[in-house]
Amino acid sequence: MADLNDEDRENKESKSIKDESKELSIEEKLKDTEDKLLRSLAEQENQRSRFEKEIKEAIDFGGFSFARENLAILDNLQRAHNSIKNDPNLKNNKDLSKFLKNIEIIEKDLLSIFKKNKIEKINSLNKKFDPNFHQAMVEIEDDNVEIGTIVQEIQPGYMFGDRLLRPSMVAVSKKKDHKNKDKNEKK
Repeated sequence: MADLNDEDRENKESKSIKDESKELSIEEKLKDTEDKLLRSLAEQENQRSRFEKEIKEAIDFGGFSFARENLAILDNLQRAHNSIKNDPNLKNNKDLSKFLKNIEIIEKDLLSIFKKNKIEKINSLNKKFDPNFHQAMVEIEDDNVEIGTIVQEIQPGYMFGDRLLRPSMVAVSKKKDHKNKDKNEKK
C-alpha cells in the first residue's frame, strides 16, 4: 500500500506541476495577447497620423499641378506683351498703349490670384545660385560680381507654399577666362 500512496503522491505532484505550467502558459498567453493588442493600437495610431498628414497635404497642395499649368498662361501673356510692345509695325498704332495696359491689368490680376493661393515668384536676380531654386542655363563672364551670382533671369521661378513649383532659369556669373584672352591677344 505504501507503493500506491507513493504513486498517488507522485501523480498529485506531477499534476500540480502540470497545472502550474498551464498557469504560466495562460499568463504567457495573456502577456502575448496584451502585447499584440498594444502593437495593433500603435499601428492604428500611426495609420491615423499618416492619413491625417496625407489629407492635409492634399488640401494644401491639391492644386499643385493646376498651378504649374497656369504658369504657362502667365508666361505666354508676358511674351505676348513684350512681342506686341516691340513690334515695329504696331509701334505707330495709337491704340497700342491701351492694349498693353489691358494686358498688364490681366497680368496683375493673375499674379494677385497666385498670391492669394500661396504661389510666389522667386526673387533670383543678384542672389547666390542655389540648385534647390534655380536652374543654370548660361554662364556669363563677369569680374564685377562674385562667382555664382545670378546676373540674369531668363524665366522666373515660383514657389507653391514651401514647395518648389518651378525653378528659376538663370544666367550665372563666372570669372573671365584670362588664358583665352591672352591667346587671342598673341594672335
